[in-house]
Amino acid sequence: MTPRVTVTRARHPGGTARHRRGRFVPGGPGTRVRSGRPEHAKEAVAVRPRHDRGDSGDGHDRAAEEIAGWLWGAGPDEVPDRLCRAATRLLPVTGVSVSLYARGVPVRLAASGAQAARLGDIQAALGDGPCHTAALTHRTVLADDLTRGPDAARWPVFAQQATDAGVRAAYVLPLGAAAVCVGTLDLHRDEPGPLGAADLRTARVLARVTTAALTVLVREDAPWPGGRQAEIHQATGVVMAQLGISAAPALARLRAHAFAEDRTIRDLAHEVVRGRIRFDGEG
Repeated sequence: MTPRVTVTRARHPGGTARHRRGRFVPGGPGTRVRSGRPEHAKEAVAVRPRHDRGDSGDGHDRAAEEIAGWLWGAGPDEVPDRLCRAATRLLPVTGVSVSLYARGVPVRLAASGAQAARLGDIQAALGDGPCHTAALTHRTVLADDLTRGPDAARWPVFAQQATDAGVRAAYVLPLGAAAVCVGTLDLHRDEPGPLGAADLRTARVLARVTTAALTVLVREDAPWPGGRQAEIHQATGVVMAQLGISAAPALARLRAHAFAEDRTIRDLAHEVVRGRIRFDGEG
């Protein structure tokens, strides 16, 4: 049975300034947690595997411990990036990204590289692709071959643009609880092929750690790096006001305009928010 992963606030003996509130440290020697309550002096956040019915977890434990090691000492704005780097080390994938998902738009928090960022931009602009399907269905989406067959037919425009960007397979895991998806963990490869059963289990451990980390940080009111992607929501509001329409058609207008001009929706939103592009024919 796969162990559940918890993120708890912990205290460390003899803590120094680097163990300050809001930092991530892995559970291990010198970290004691009893009944969910930490002991000792300095606060931090511990990422620790948790078992049900006495299961040892084996390889899953090792994956969770390695992920915890990657999060050692990370500040809130560093966590998504470190999780991406951990995923590229733990899994046979080319790239990784972590995104929040709100109002039909993936808001990227981190990406392992330009290709992963580009894949997210494509899906944000199209409003279609594996990340949208995973977020809306709350299910893992495994697109083993975007070059042909059912995966290419499922999202034809996305598949074409993804393969043009050098992506041949995509695997997306929803983040959150069974009934609520708060984001996605997006993995991709530059060659088609399935993600093996053991690798999929590791990816699910990583997704649980990511979800737990996001939950803790949101509770602490920690700032998240939205960057220009946060402007997509602002731009949607601007178009709503300019055209007197609701959010869904306003977002559709933005996506259609971005697609027609072969630009990312993030760049278009930036121009709209600053008043350089209008949708009501004025200016």
